[in-house]
Amino acid sequence: MRSKGRPAHEPAAITRRFVEAMAGAGVPQSEIASVLGVAVPTLRKHYRHELRRGAAIVEARLAGRLMRMASGSDGTALKAIMFTLQCRFGWSRYAPPPR
Repeated sequence: MRSKGRPAHEPAAITRRFVEAMAGAGVPQSEIASVLGVAVPTLRKHYRHELRRGAAIVEARLAGRLMRMASGSDGTALKAIMFTLQCRFGWSRYAPPPR
């Protein structure tokens, strides 16, 4: 008897590295799934760890670069400091005042 539907997806080490790299580069999950030939729910089911880790690695690298920039003494450092304070600590003229 023939089974219905596509065969079950079996992740391999190379596809796991690919998913992590693509997630880290900011490629949308729908595009990663398309390249692998799977549906987005299948991607999330089999590669949840790689999707999270890839995004976390890039966030950590960007935060490190931002902190290095903020340690300078020029206009770029001032902008980096202001950006960090606004995004990470809620310092914004548009934010409601603390209670």
